[in-house]
Amino acid sequence: MSTSGSQRQQELWRKYKETRDPALKEQLILEYADLIKYVAGRLSIYFGSNVDYEDLVGYGVFGLIDAIEKFDIDKKVKFETYASLRIRGAIIDSIRDLDWAPRSLRKKGKELEKAYFEVENRLGHSANDQEIAKYMGITTEELNKLLQEVNMSQMISLEDYLDQNHEAGIDGLTMDWEATRPEQRMEVVELREILAEAIEKLPEKERMVVTLYYYEELTLKEISCIMKVSESRISQLHTKAIMRMRSRLE
Repeated sequence: MSTSGSQRQQELWRKYKETRDPALKEQLILEYADLIKYVAGRLSIYFGSNVDYEDLVGYGVFGLIDAIEKFDIDKKVKFETYASLRIRGAIIDSIRDLDWAPRSLRKKGKELEKAYFEVENRLGHSANDQEIAKYMGITTEELNKLLQEVNMSQMISLEDYLDQNHEAGIDGLTMDWEATRPEQRMEVVELREILAEAIEKLPEKERMVVTLYYYEELTLKEISCIMKVSESRISQLHTKAIMRMRSRLE
């Protein structure tokens, strides 16, 4: 962002804080509209074709409005960081209201996670679709459908976990490092090491999706363009990677 753009935004924030003018709020919404698209593009990796991208953007608008109304410009926090959390929360809350992840679906997710754990422990390497399907007594087509169904429920459980004072990135935790106890620091270091090892053991394409999504922080569409496969395929690769990593971590 240019210096002039930053100065313009600061002036806009100052005027809005002083007046609470609805017209200025509208300007702020337009100013940060691309942030909604970015967050929606990131979360869309969990939905594939099940939820329209434009719907995610629509849900995110409420989060941006809430962020603008509650943001304290005097605190040393970037608005983009604060708003991203609000936007993501608004989208997830809207999805929850649709009852997308019933108990039966979460149970299926656990069964699938167990299948990856059992098969890969027995084989000593990353299991392919045929091996997982055979273990579960289903066809590969049914497995692909199941992966698509449980993808969103994995997002909800992951977000619930991250809400416990964690940031969305897989690379670390948002805590005051200096204020943490030595044993807590050790836990964080160990977690990162375990995650790194789990990622390294992923099949190449799944590892690439995880790297581009969590470390490069790209959207589903951007990853799809880089890897030259469909967005639904990227979403499926992401689900498999999460299943493998969760089974190894737990």
